Amino acid sequence: MSGINLKRLLSRKELSSLLTDTAVAIGATPSIRDARGNVLFGSPVEGVGEVPVTIGGETIGFVSGKGDLSVFVSLVRYAANAENEKKTLAAETLGKYKEITMLYDFSERVAVCLNSNEVAGLVVAEAMKVITADDVSVLLQSDDNPRILKTAASSSDGSSVLQTIEVTQGIPGSVFCSGRAEIVNDRFLDPRAMEGQSARSMICAPLKIKDKVIGVIKVISLELFNYTAEDLKLLTALASQAAASIETARLYEELKETFFTMVHTLAETIEKRDPYTGGHTKRVMEYSLSIGEEIGLNGDEMVRLRLAAILHDIGKLGVSDNVLLKESKLTDEEFEAIKKHTIYGEEILSHVHQMKTVIPGVKYHHEKYDGRGYPEGLKGDAIDITARIIGVADSFDAMTSNRPYRKGLSLDIAFAELRKHAGTQFDADAVRAFFSAHEKGRIKL
Repeated sequence: MSGINLKRLLSRKELSSLLTDTAVAIGATPSIRDARGNVLFGSPVEGVGEVPVTIGGETIGFVSGKGDLSVFVSLVRYAANAENEKKTLAAETLGKYKEITMLYDFSERVAVCLNSNEVAGLVVAEAMKVITADDVSVLLQSDDNPRILKTAASSSDGSSVLQTIEVTQGIPGSVFCSGRAEIVNDRFLDPRAMEGQSARSMICAPLKIKDKVIGVIKVISLELFNYTAEDLKLLTALASQAAASIETARLYEELKETFFTMVHTLAETIEKRDPYTGGHTKRVMEYSLSIGEEIGLNGDEMVRLRLAAILHDIGKLGVSDNVLLKESKLTDEEFEAIKKHTIYGEEILSHVHQMKTVIPGVKYHHEKYDGRGYPEGLKGDAIDITARIIGVADSFDAMTSNRPYRKGLSLDIAFAELRKHAGTQFDADAVRAFFSAHEKGRIKL
């Protein structure tokens, strides 16, 4: 359909005046009516022929009257075509604006995302908004096996769509290997189609960084659907934005994993100085994270808690072996020396800028909720939340661990001690979270 409103077109002064002046100049008496027979220009003339005005195969009106009618037909058709072109240009401009806006907004969101699966999820959500589809999924090359593509995100919750395929398998595998986006509007006619899949029509675009392909975006329709070059262009633009963000996120994840591995190695090195605390750091970290999850700490706070729990005893590097490894009860002077490990921990970590937010959990995990702890005698919520959590986890593990000078307490007695001192030595909320996590099986003893 042309979408041309002939009445509105003829009401424009420029065209109306041109038709009137032309009629006077050639001595004609034209009458123009729309496709329904309504007269829009001139007066009805009986007993004369009429010429249809067609645009793109559609008749939008008729010209009748005396004289050369072809001139008027040409003028109306020219004006209608010009109007159509203006509408088409306006629609294309609006479409381009929406596309640019969409890509800009999308790039803004993925630029701050440092998790590859989250980026994949954003790609899926955006593609579902702008392209007709029953399902959109992102398949990424496996880190463990470069010959495998694994589903990182899908708009469908069904497990059947969470594919693991070889990089040469099916249409997605073919697109991965070629690095070229494709439209397959009838998958049943494509020899590369995989058995057991219900998709009828499909678009696939590679996630590509320069000449390196790291995955594929797959858009499918369960019914026969005519995907267009415009759909493919839009998906390819999304894929281009996504590929860079996914690669950045993966590099960040690798760097983060390397960092945590180094931190764990450092913690294990500290533990080797005291053979009687083997596994203490790992247990404190696990207890702390379970408490943090139960309390509802956000992602950044959980990372901070994890690091602080792993490094909570790093200051013991500054404590003399004569004190640290003493098998009998410590003297008051020796206990004062041990207490300094919280300060030493702060001093060690203060040299690493990225560890600034971790220091409170390390420095204050021996503070008590009632203000009778060390090193500064902080009280209540003035103690950092990570330190309050680690304080519960560290004390519980210390109570239940064997020492050269005493045997570890039973679980029942240790539980009773936590409950007894909740609100005085320990943050009551952290203690409640400990028991809640234990009841839910998050803390395994």
